[in-house]
Amino acid sequence: MAERQDPSRRSKSSSPRRIPVIAVVPEDPEKQGAFKPMDLNHVIKLLEESDKGDLEEKQLKSVKKLVQCYQNGFPLRDLAQIFKILNLCAGKIKNQHQFVESVCDILKLCSLPFLKKKVLDEVTYAEDTANSIAFLGDLMKIPSSELRIQICKCIVSFYHAEPPKKHIPGYQQASSSYKAKMAEVGGLAKTMVQSMTLLENQLIEKLWVLKVLQHLSTSEVNCALMVKAQAASRICVHLNDPDPSGQLLFRSSEILWNLLEKSPKEEIIQQLSTLECLMTLKEVFKNLFMRGFSHYDRQLRNDILVITTIIAQNRGAPMIECGFTRDLILFTTFNEVKSQNPLVKGLKLSNSYEDFELKKLLFNIIVILCKDLPAVQLLIDGKVVLALLTYVKKPEKHKVMEWSAAQYEELQLHAIVTLSSVAPLLLEDYLSCQGNARVLAFLEWCESEEPFFSHGNSFHGTSGRGNKFAQMRYSLRFLRAMVHLENETVNADLCEKGTIQQLIGIFKNIISHPNEKEEAIVLEIQSDILLILSGLCEHHIQRKKIFGTEGVDIVLHVMKTDPKKLQSGLGYSVLLFSTLDSIWCCILGCYPSEDYFLEKEGIFILLDVLALNQKKFCNLILGIMVEFCDNPKTAAHVNAWRGKKNQTAASLLIKLWRKEEKELGVKRDKYGKIIDTKRPLFTSFQEEQKTTSLPANCPSIAVMDVAENIRAKIYAVLGKLDFENLPGLSAEDFVTLCIIHRYLDFKIGEIWNEIYEEIKLENLRPVTSDKRILETITTASENIGKMVASLQSEMIESQARQDVQHEQKVYTKIQTAHKQRELANKSWENFLARTSNTKTLKKAKRLQEKAIESSKNERPQNAVFHPTVIKGLNTTVPSGPVVTVESTPVRLLGGPLADTDIAIKKLPIRGGALQRVKTVKTVNETKRSIPT
Repeated sequence: MAERQDPSRRSKSSSPRRIPVIAVVPEDPEKQGAFKPMDLNHVIKLLEESDKGDLEEKQLKSVKKLVQCYQNGFPLRDLAQIFKILNLCAGKIKNQHQFVESVCDILKLCSLPFLKKKVLDEVTYAEDTANSIAFLGDLMKIPSSELRIQICKCIVSFYHAEPPKKHIPGYQQASSSYKAKMAEVGGLAKTMVQSMTLLENQLIEKLWVLKVLQHLSTSEVNCALMVKAQAASRICVHLNDPDPSGQLLFRSSEILWNLLEKSPKEEIIQQLSTLECLMTLKEVFKNLFMRGFSHYDRQLRNDILVITTIIAQNRGAPMIECGFTRDLILFTTFNEVKSQNPLVKGLKLSNSYEDFELKKLLFNIIVILCKDLPAVQLLIDGKVVLALLTYVKKPEKHKVMEWSAAQYEELQLHAIVTLSSVAPLLLEDYLSCQGNARVLAFLEWCESEEPFFSHGNSFHGTSGRGNKFAQMRYSLRFLRAMVHLENETVNADLCEKGTIQQLIGIFKNIISHPNEKEEAIVLEIQSDILLILSGLCEHHIQRKKIFGTEGVDIVLHVMKTDPKKLQSGLGYSVLLFSTLDSIWCCILGCYPSEDYFLEKEGIFILLDVLALNQKKFCNLILGIMVEFCDNPKTAAHVNAWRGKKNQTAASLLIKLWRKEEKELGVKRDKYGKIIDTKRPLFTSFQEEQKTTSLPANCPSIAVMDVAENIRAKIYAVLGKLDFENLPGLSAEDFVTLCIIHRYLDFKIGEIWNEIYEEIKLENLRPVTSDKRILETITTASENIGKMVASLQSEMIESQARQDVQHEQKVYTKIQTAHKQRELANKSWENFLARTSNTKTLKKAKRLQEKAIESSKNERPQNAVFHPTVIKGLNTTVPSGPVVTVESTPVRLLGGPLADTDIAIKKLPIRGGALQRVKTVKTVNETKRSIPT
């Protein structure tokens, strides 16, 4: 038996083959992590040859070998060569049909995930991959049904990738979205759309292409490419092509939806707004409407109607020319208005969800169609107003209805909303159908306490569950639209039917029954009521009288709203705007209403709102104030008002002026004094704008400035209050008041300056007299500015002097207070010294007596002398104002020292001479008491 030798000691004579066997001889290729060796360049070279007789068989065999080699997927690094082989094979199909199978086999492998050896392969070979995938679209030009279908299957697999048959060691799958991204980069979607022109009469291939486009259209990038290839119009014109399976219509509508959602809508609408596309949509919709009974057909019908609605937004779409508008109006109204048209004869909608949605979509498209004025006559012919008014009524009990209660409620609200758009265009139809009477009767039902269990499920039924707020809200919104047409026939009809009283009653009822839960809806209802009343009463004194004191009361009630609620976002600001508008339209100009408003302190409330300093209300309130000041009673109310910190109305208005000028960028110094005397009212905007020549009928910037800010209104109000007698103004207010007082002069000068500048700009030379006049006017305006500036300087200096004097007075008062405090302290020290030191007390007494003696004058003869010192009084302080009058009878006083023992006596409260009090006696005093 041969001994085992150490490998390191093997002799040199050993066979040399045994050394490289492990490294050189390959094992199973899958274990090595590599494909079977395949020379792709050789295959390409073989396919490019064309002279040999048996070449076709060799070429097919080499391609088959290639398919066998890459049966688990193509590596990204080989993809460029493989698709070159694919291109060569495709080029031979025309003359050698046998290559179709080879091409299809390669395409089947393209359905598998691409393989990468390195992580960066996806980036490295991105360009080759994109070009390869784009080539699939070019292969659609080959007239082979089998090949085209396989191409489509291959592209669809990008979005539903199959797992590889085997795992190849050393390779990884490319990411699942890699093919789809490369399809976007390569522009595959565009070529697939273009390929549709090759498939006019080939239904199966067309359905497969539509399936591909359906997948591709899920990407915004692909949608953009499809739009460039006119995909929308190309697909739409074939919607009505024969297709027993129904897939063509379904897939086409899905693609159109994706295009509308993921690409510029305007461009898609433009492509679909051709007569051919609309005719196709019309026929498809009519077929589905009349013959579609399945759930699928109804859904598809509704989708087509939504697409049509989007197209109808384009005014240039020939909806009327193709007859689509007439048919849509017919389908909307045939249920409510009887028609003999054969299209709807025997047709009836069910209460299914799809038919319910259809009804709402038809209402919606009517709103869009009515914006096109040529369609108005079709709306009249179709009796649209009458059809919509059939819903404006209270629900009838015990009546069989084709819709459920919830569905009918939603359709009713939708019909009222549609009526708000349609009725203003069809006034004759509206009035002939007694529209005002129907709406007012419906409003009366909304206000009544008749039970009504609304569902409030729809968009229009928001906050209307269990009540009639939704119905009232949209009815009032409709009335508001009608009133603001300012058609006197409609408004007069409303007033004759008692609309003003009815609306005031509704408002008062809402006030008396507050509903905090539905506060936002209630506020909107109140706002609409006030706006309707404003529209009815404006320019009509008689209607303002009907508005009367009850109307003023509801206006004042709203005006007293807590200011904090204006920032709540619920609608209080809108309500306040409506209220101010109603003051302007319903109260001003009617003297009884104005007087009642003033009597109820309405001006005080207006000024309270103005003092909130909210810019959005200031302009309107000041306009109302200007008009109210024409009433001679108003000035007293305005001057009597006091705000926070005792602020007066004049001070408030001047403060608003300063704030407005600060926002406008008017030049003023720190004291509010004029800086530019030539242009004292100029704003920063006016300075930025260059002078331009304007037509005579166009207002200049200086004129427009009057309307664009509140300065003119403040000037008007203060002018009517009398500039000379304004209470409660500070020195700063007076400085600003100088400018306000001259506002009109400054504005006139500003306009003349503009005229002068325009003349210069147009190179015109005025005659000497005109030039002199212009210069005189501009100089006078500037002189007024200088005069006002001088007056302001005097006021500022005077105020400075007054401030100094006031300061001196304050200092003097402070010094006096300190001196008095020092004297009081000294007096207290002297008092303490007298009470604690006998010598000091005696000295003080001597000084006192000396002072008394020195103050005495010579006594006249026969004069009675009254001593000022009480004898026997032992006190340490000077005696008080108690003196003994000898002329007083002793019986009344009880002796000179009768009242000195004050510890046991009290002074009488009834006045007169001092007497003993009976209630406090000692034992000895009781014996000596004198009986009364």
